[in-house]
Amino acid sequence: MDRSLIGNDIAGSFIEYGTAPAATAGGKERSKKTGRPAAPRNILFVTCDQWRGDCLSAAGHPTVRTPNVDALAREGVLFRRHFAGAAPCSPARACLYTGLYQMTNRVCRNGTPMDRRHWNVALAARAMGYDPTLFGYTDVAPDPRSHAPGDPVLRTYEGMLPGFTSRQLLPEHQRQWLSWLAARGVDASAGYPDIHRPAGSGHGEVTRAAPVYSSDETPTAFMAGEFIRWLGEQEAGRPWFAHLSFISPHPPFVVPAPFNDMYDPGDGPAFHRARRWKDEAKSHPWLAYELARQRKAKFLPGARGKVRDWSEHEFRTIRAIYYGMISEVDSQLGRIWTALRAAGAWESTVIVLTSDHAEMMGDHFMLGKGGYFDQSFHIPLIVRDPAAAKTAGTTVDRFTEAVDVAPTIVELAGGKSPPWLDGRSLVPFLRGAKTPHWRDCAHWEFDFRSVAKGEAEEHFGLRPQQCNLAVIRSERFKYVHFGGRLPPLLFDLTDDPGELRDRAADPLYRSTRLDFAERLLAWRAEHLDQSLALTELTGKGPVTFG
Repeated sequence: MDRSLIGNDIAGSFIEYGTAPAATAGGKERSKKTGRPAAPRNILFVTCDQWRGDCLSAAGHPTVRTPNVDALAREGVLFRRHFAGAAPCSPARACLYTGLYQMTNRVCRNGTPMDRRHWNVALAARAMGYDPTLFGYTDVAPDPRSHAPGDPVLRTYEGMLPGFTSRQLLPEHQRQWLSWLAARGVDASAGYPDIHRPAGSGHGEVTRAAPVYSSDETPTAFMAGEFIRWLGEQEAGRPWFAHLSFISPHPPFVVPAPFNDMYDPGDGPAFHRARRWKDEAKSHPWLAYELARQRKAKFLPGARGKVRDWSEHEFRTIRAIYYGMISEVDSQLGRIWTALRAAGAWESTVIVLTSDHAEMMGDHFMLGKGGYFDQSFHIPLIVRDPAAAKTAGTTVDRFTEAVDVAPTIVELAGGKSPPWLDGRSLVPFLRGAKTPHWRDCAHWEFDFRSVAKGEAEEHFGLRPQQCNLAVIRSERFKYVHFGGRLPPLLFDLTDDPGELRDRAADPLYRSTRLDFAERLLAWRAEHLDQSLALTELTGKGPVTFG
């Protein structure tokens, strides 16, 4: 166990932690073996919003085709059991960017401010000499204590993670993309979200008809083009750090030709769900609440009614569109891979491809994300390190989590993360090293409070602090613990992979329920905020663990 004296206060330790040990990112790092300058390492960090972890042909999906992601996996490492730390977007990204679980970063909902004291991957990259550059969005609500009460940034949750330089923002209103469309001669007067309605369709009709924009004019294509233009401006020999945060395959669910007809609604696996939505609703009070509040219009502009009432064929049609959206993103990723090769940057660029959270896509009669089902939290992760040829094309079946991504990126960039992070670097897997003490379960949290409107609080008769759940999921079992004395859930995934039979009250599973409740409690105790707890003041000054 390493213990060292430190000179800065812990709250400002992103200045200390994240600095490259040999030099800065300016290309002056030297090989420990030869002493000659090492090749610069560019970092390309890609997130594709709401992408399910099973929806990759590289992961064995029977229907979805993702040839460019598959090509990346052949040169990198595919993590098959990778899980988001929370949902929806802001909480999920808080885990991803800070390396901290929700219980520590405390970003509970879209609009929950992120405490300004937290370390994050962009600040770490900046401390190493990079100018981390954002394309898209991070959905980080700023700490209101850092702003005047009337500051306009306090009226949106779509703020930018501290540390990033913005090259091309694309928040939910998508005005930057809409003005680009208009300049290309496309009628973008409908605005967001109506621009994403299928052209010529009826009011809220589920159809695979294409929108008014083409496959060269999607938000993904726009963002890819902006990155490629920026790439051409980079100084030779000086490494860069770019974060491409794509909105697709996030709803509204619509996609241009040829992707709109690429998949037939009849294709794809059976949905994981009970025979009727009413049977699902009986299984737990939270699920009944969520099924009652999901509205079609959130996923298809102009649609009326509740998601649960869509027919089997309509759910399958929407899923076919979702698959097409994934293939559209894949095509633009291929365009980016080509640009990196053309720029001579492919062999000097680390690529990390993942999502913030996943998508229910018809399972349990739901769309969107949240709750406790695997379908909302199992996400893709591929890490491609040009220096790790030995493990290229391999897969990892150990449980990995979103909190692992930030420390992995920092280590691959040559830096060091602070010891109090909840996540662990995945670099040992990239090097083919043994990992005997790795976690044997995945964990995630979901907070369903509604501070501004109080909807969940009123429905359940709970305080905001009680509107939450935590999940521990092993190879065989999955335990869900709710706040506010809502009943727990236990699933035996061996004979119930669809999570349809709750075993929490089954006497045969009583010892299993107790065991997993204790393991969840131990997990929470281990990962309480450690930012100052790992430091001790001594006669020689502050000493920190790690």
